[in-house]
Amino acid sequence: MLLQAVLDGARGNGADGQAVHLREYRYEPCLGCEACRKAGVCTGLQDGMTLLYPKIEQCSGLALVSPVHQYNISARMKAFLDRLYCYYDFTNTRPRGWSSRLAGQGRKAVIGVVAEQAEKKDTGVALEAMRLPLAALGYDIVGEFIALGLFDLGRVAQHEDILAQAREAGKQLAGAL
Repeated sequence: MLLQAVLDGARGNGADGQAVHLREYRYEPCLGCEACRKAGVCTGLQDGMTLLYPKIEQCSGLALVSPVHQYNISARMKAFLDRLYCYYDFTNTRPRGWSSRLAGQGRKAVIGVVAEQAEKKDTGVALEAMRLPLAALGYDIVGEFIALGLFDLGRVAQHEDILAQAREAGKQLAGAL
């Protein structure tokens, strides 16, 4: 529901978008096999991420929303972000220099978290766990939001203020693209 609100905000301001729910894809966490260093794509695993890579490459904007699990993002979101490792190019020196093939393309992102807890401090490192890898990949983070005090499925529908935050993030994303 929060992702849909982000999309509604973006669409209402001239951007086009598609909701992708990670729970609908079966994919494994990165193995650290480094096969992608040679191929430029993940060849170590053939799973649902192969369907997501073209979507990532084709879009200039990205909205990520994760529940807070143990003061962090969900394992599914973490695995998704880790699997974007294949977009990095590395030098052979130690420590290795690196760059992202997604950088320099004007990519923008908004990020949000939803938590049962009532205080921002209880979201821990969740926003940063999305912000840092996206920035390293070349995304400019143009909006963030935190939805607090939500646990039951669909409860966010009762909180227009939180939905408005998500729509505003979508508006910021559309304005930045």
